[in-house]
Amino acid sequence: MTTPEFSRPCRLDRIGAGESTETVEATPEERAALARRFGLAALDRLTAEFQVRRQDEGVAARGHLRASLAQRCVVTGDPVPATIEERFDLRFLPAPEDGDPDAEIELSEDECDTMFFTGAAIDLGEAAAETMALALDPYPRSEGAAEALKEAGVLSEEEAGPFGALAELKDKLSGKK
Repeated sequence: MTTPEFSRPCRLDRIGAGESTETVEATPEERAALARRFGLAALDRLTAEFQVRRQDEGVAARGHLRASLAQRCVVTGDPVPATIEERFDLRFLPAPEDGDPDAEIELSEDECDTMFFTGAAIDLGEAAAETMALALDPYPRSEGAAEALKEAGVLSEEEAGPFGALAELKDKLSGKK
């Protein structure tokens, strides 16, 4: 397994039952590497503040992530600026010892914010990177996207839906087309 681009290990022996605060911030080089990894046009800022504490056999971490970035428009490819302000609540648990370490693990709905670790540290940088990735807009659109789609002959949802077809039929019946 390779080291993530933005790695901030937090040793388990430094985390007690009481809550402590850890802040991580990506350097320009780390941001550039994360931008490549997540297909971003730019990543200008990535910081996260964690409140960590021991919980059972793992670590509970909650906090706030801030990122300034630009994604590529899915239509035009133009940069689409975005700001992410995301609260998170994570659980770090030891990785299961049995089976393939790369095998997919089924999690219930209340376990979806669980991250697994091996060794004597959790990686707060990678947790921040993954939290940011989950908060990205899956279909960013620039201001010119609608016009570009129209020029390409792509119908809008309203035009393509059942009511759009009825409006077209109404126009034909009334002699508007």
